Amino acid sequence: MADRLRVACVQINSSRSKAENIERMEPLVARAAATGADLVLMPEKWNGLGSHEILLDVAEPLEGGETVEAMSSWARTHGITLVGGSIAERRDGREKLSNTCVVFDPEGEIAAVYRKIHMFDVEVGGIVYRESDSEEPGDRPMSCEVEGWRLGLSVCYDLRYPELYRILAVEGAELVTVPAAFTLFTGKDHWEVLLRARAVENQCYVVAANQWGVVEGKASYGRSSIVDPWGVVLAQAPDEDGVITAELDRAHMERIRESLPSLANRQPAAYTWPAGV
Repeated sequence: MADRLRVACVQINSSRSKAENIERMEPLVARAAATGADLVLMPEKWNGLGSHEILLDVAEPLEGGETVEAMSSWARTHGITLVGGSIAERRDGREKLSNTCVVFDPEGEIAAVYRKIHMFDVEVGGIVYRESDSEEPGDRPMSCEVEGWRLGLSVCYDLRYPELYRILAVEGAELVTVPAAFTLFTGKDHWEVLLRARAVENQCYVVAANQWGVVEGKASYGRSSIVDPWGVVLAQAPDEDGVITAELDRAHMERIRESLPSLANRQPAAYTWPAGV
């Protein structure tokens, strides 16, 4: 079991062209791998971001999809665990798409699949977002073993739902990944606060790769970040395409959990949901 894990986040301002985004992402993943990263995380909808029509255009199945094949190849070529941000997934027999995060092991095999649970249906900064018009929510949390660490999976808007992260932590998550296209309007006030809160309350590492810049008139905040279990930001990206890295230390996490045992001091028997919730 590896007591240290080097992680990297890739940040990009995706366009509406799947082919262009794949071409741009390949050298960024290679650059992340060249830092010695064991695990590389990409942003939400990195292969095509924008309107309902764009998502339909770039959507693909997990089996035989162009983007999935590219990510599998990159993981295998570089010998890394690749958390493939998220893509618009098309599934047989379903009217709507899924916002899907696929994890690839160093042999390029699929290790886990998580479908985003919380749909981003909001109006912020005078812009309406209706994710549920195109996509259906996932129905279960997902975690997996990678490089000897327990990895919990989430996507973007999930960050606002602490119960999901607590479930992942109780199930043993030592780090949680957050691929995102977090908006500029909410990001400037909430992005870092929420990432640090999820890390502190669950005493785990949080690794978050965000989109940045404007696509189809909608701006993403960027500032991809890696946060330790004490809430310290270990690395944060500037406003550009690029890579950030940090080394995660299991002993550091365990010291925090031992000295301030908030996870161990939980009282599950007292936590009952109100009627009707």
